[in-house]
Amino acid sequence: MLNTPETTTILVIILVAFGLLAWGYNRAKGYGKLGILAWLQSVSLMAPWLIFFGLFALGIYLNIVGILFLLVASVLLYIYLGKRLRAEGQDVMLREKAAQRIQEEEAKKTDVNNNSSMETEPKNVGDIIPIPDEDLQLIKGIFSIDTFFATETISYQEGAIFRGNLRGDTDESYQRLSEKLKTNFGEKYRLFLVEGTEGKPVVIILPSSDDPQPTTLLQKNLALVLFVATVVTTLEAASILLGFDLFNNWNRYQETIPISLALWGILLVHEIGHRIVAKRYNIKMSVPFFLPTWQIGSFGAITRFESLIPTRNALFDVALAGPACGGILSLILLIIGLTLSHEGSLFQVPAQFFQGSILVGSLAKVILGEQLQSSIVNVHPLTVVGWLGLVITALNLMPAGQLDGGRIIQAIYGRKTARRTTIITLVILGIVTIFSPANPIPLYWAVVILFLQRDLERPSLNELTEPDDTRAGWGLLALFLMLATLIPLSPSLAGRLGIGG
Repeated sequence: MLNTPETTTILVIILVAFGLLAWGYNRAKGYGKLGILAWLQSVSLMAPWLIFFGLFALGIYLNIVGILFLLVASVLLYIYLGKRLRAEGQDVMLREKAAQRIQEEEAKKTDVNNNSSMETEPKNVGDIIPIPDEDLQLIKGIFSIDTFFATETISYQEGAIFRGNLRGDTDESYQRLSEKLKTNFGEKYRLFLVEGTEGKPVVIILPSSDDPQPTTLLQKNLALVLFVATVVTTLEAASILLGFDLFNNWNRYQETIPISLALWGILLVHEIGHRIVAKRYNIKMSVPFFLPTWQIGSFGAITRFESLIPTRNALFDVALAGPACGGILSLILLIIGLTLSHEGSLFQVPAQFFQGSILVGSLAKVILGEQLQSSIVNVHPLTVVGWLGLVITALNLMPAGQLDGGRIIQAIYGRKTARRTTIITLVILGIVTIFSPANPIPLYWAVVILFLQRDLERPSLNELTEPDDTRAGWGLLALFLMLATLIPLSPSLAGRLGIGG
């Protein structure tokens, strides 16, 4: 087994993953066959990178064909298990619907006998409901026995929680309830269909005044300052790549512009990807708050949602669109750069340069071949630009808080899992910082997440409907590529692959 800080980090990640799987199994077995099938789906999603990085820690390297086989097999298994889960779920739903039909008939008989609506109206529990009484009565009127059968009302923030039983299809029930609420009140209130603390669906009604607020003028000014600072840091990063310090050689600023523009192209394509998909769902987004850094020019941008998210599908699509656009462009630039690299290219880098990433090292080995055995390798500038773009994309895909990766996890697996992955990500960044004190990037991102991005996104309006298997597969691929980009090759394994003398 390889004995390096990278290997130690990988082993810690694998042990944490196995611990989560064991914890998940203990919870799942209490739900019978449905729980076990759902747990196996989680295993199928985690298996590819557990196998890949487990073998990597043992000094066994899988080539591109092996990696693709693991991914394809994982996705096919996930889809198969999903079909089994839905089939089993249908049987359970049929039994539940039969029981509900009996309850509905009994409720109707009770209503007729008493000639009163007291039995079907929600009862108030706890503190005084902050919603005016006349509004509260109209809100109670949107519930019905074939959508959501409300049984009690609880004060919550500026609105109320309605507990009860979801009687119809989730999407259809949410749509009908929302339409009734809008018919009665217009845009005055918002309806959320979420999972309550007891694991049962609840309806939350909040005033629209609690909606996310638009960016203030002060925040826009801050975004402008960060934008200007990022322009400077991308120029400085470009000058360092070219072998001089811009601050000591301002007369050479023109040399840094092409590389800086290429980096900005990746950053802007990332943001445009978010906004195109957000517009499709009528979601408003704030101006981007770019994160300047001397190391690689920029760490991307922080962007807030300025409107409520309709579904978890919408959250997933918006979150993935940015990294997908920026990552694909970065990968294309990297491949073009490696293809155009030749003797006499602008950059001459040590062969160890390609040990910094499993993904980049593998691609470089495929395209450059024996050139990587030399101590110095000539590379085209697009090679470095593409790599930096992949790093920026991968950092934003870390599964924490309001980062794109955290949003993806929240969309696919829910808020509880997203909270756990945020904590795990912070712990891993702390471990990497301890074992690699010369690299400031893990500490920087731990601080960014802890103080700026650790909170999850607000629940979607319809929080109960989960994304489909296809989206889960794309999320798996994105997280896998994130790990393959950020985890370096160990020197001994790189030597076996012919990377470095």
